[in-house]
Amino acid sequence: MDNSAFQDLDKYNGSTRPNENGSRKRHPPESMGSQDSSDVSIAPERVRMKKTVGLISGTSLIVGTIIGSGIFISPKSVLDRTGSVGLSLVVWVSSGFLALLGSLSYAELGTVIRKSGGEYVYIKEAMGEIPAFLFAWSSVIVVRTSSMAIICLTFGKYMATFFPYCGSPIIPVKIVSALAIVSLGVINSYSTTLAGRTQVLFTIVKLLSLTVIVIGGIVKLSQGNISQFQNSFEGTTASPSSIALAFYNALWAYDGWNNLNYVTEELKDPAKNLPRANVLGVMITTIIYLLVNISYLTAMTSTELLDSPAVAVTWGDRVLGAAAVLMPLSVLFSTFGAANGTLFGGGRVVYVAGREGHLPEMLSYVHCKYYTPFPSIIFTIAIALIMIIPGDVGSLVDFFSFSAWLFYGLTVTCLIIFRFTKKDVERPIKVPIVVPVLFVLISIYLVIGPIIDNPQIELLYAFLFIIGGLLFYFPFVYFKLKIKGFEWLTTSVQLLCEVVPSPYEPDN
Repeated sequence: MDNSAFQDLDKYNGSTRPNENGSRKRHPPESMGSQDSSDVSIAPERVRMKKTVGLISGTSLIVGTIIGSGIFISPKSVLDRTGSVGLSLVVWVSSGFLALLGSLSYAELGTVIRKSGGEYVYIKEAMGEIPAFLFAWSSVIVVRTSSMAIICLTFGKYMATFFPYCGSPIIPVKIVSALAIVSLGVINSYSTTLAGRTQVLFTIVKLLSLTVIVIGGIVKLSQGNISQFQNSFEGTTASPSSIALAFYNALWAYDGWNNLNYVTEELKDPAKNLPRANVLGVMITTIIYLLVNISYLTAMTSTELLDSPAVAVTWGDRVLGAAAVLMPLSVLFSTFGAANGTLFGGGRVVYVAGREGHLPEMLSYVHCKYYTPFPSIIFTIAIALIMIIPGDVGSLVDFFSFSAWLFYGLTVTCLIIFRFTKKDVERPIKVPIVVPVLFVLISIYLVIGPIIDNPQIELLYAFLFIIGGLLFYFPFVYFKLKIKGFEWLTTSVQLLCEVVPSPYEPDN
């Protein structure tokens, strides 16, 4: 490589670079002013991500991430597993209440530990290196990436409704899904501000489209379409496993309530905006979800809803008539915005884990011009592209939900631990202790219930995958095993991507 290329990056990080004989030597950072460049005591210019997320954009991040593909694909699964309209609506409201408990707990966590990275940094602080690594391992390889894959596959499926195919070929759906993932990678790599504005725009559009569904449901109710709400608990299941799996699907639709905690370091006035945005985002979503589910059931029977290949499209055909084309369009906007929020938060987990030494350090580097976590974003979309290959949305949801709620429960347990280990830390928000305790108990049920009542091999695979992360932790993190040529790879990535280290700097 041309050594002159290193000079552009040295001023940011005092980086190491190969000398003429190929060995590495530490070079002092160059002066940023008129002082003598031989003065090695001059501190390098710090590159860190900017605080660009306010209350509106933060609330949009939460609402826009939560409202994605879930409200369009989960109603069928929730209704099927509960067995009745009445219990399905109870599950939707209860899931919103559980998400609210979680968002309140996370609001306190985010003001006690004011670092980006969400669950990762809280688990690391309260429980140590190994649980934090296992979370990062599961999140990076499965949880966040499978979430993004599910959303983008839904985007691809609804895009396919605009084109008449012979049969139902899956290849075009996967190609469209992959293009959506790559497009989001470009947006998030180029500008955090652009990613935030994209989130706000798509959140507004999806709220408008869901408002249309809600108004349509109100009109149908006023016309007397209430048959599905009479004897609504008839046929209710008595299986704890089925109810837990119904919660899995509803809670999947609510996933994203914790997304703002991944970008705490980029949040303006986190002590105020984090709890406000968390609570406001979840409450808005819960009301919308309940009204949308009611609207679906005013336009079709429960049997018709279960048989519908695309619930929103069927609703549009029956209620909007010639304007039904708005429904697949609204789903496209909704899923694209949700995938954007998922990538925005998921890339920060990779970034923080790399900064803390649990992933390769180069994944924590930040672009020296755009101030975005470029390597972590590229890594996240690469894994997400692999996840769309199987294309089985149902199995991905179950796999995702088991892993996610295992770590959600552990994370809120950290809040209980901090009440004893960090008594003197300032808490702008302090929730009643019953909130995290209740959340943890429900999380235990969601994780253990399906295993005890109806063991499934997919849940065993998920557990073994999480534990399998130890095969990487001990050699590469604990014993710090070095791979030959990895330093050269790190330098090459730094030069190719124009990225530099970005150490954590606490707020003043």
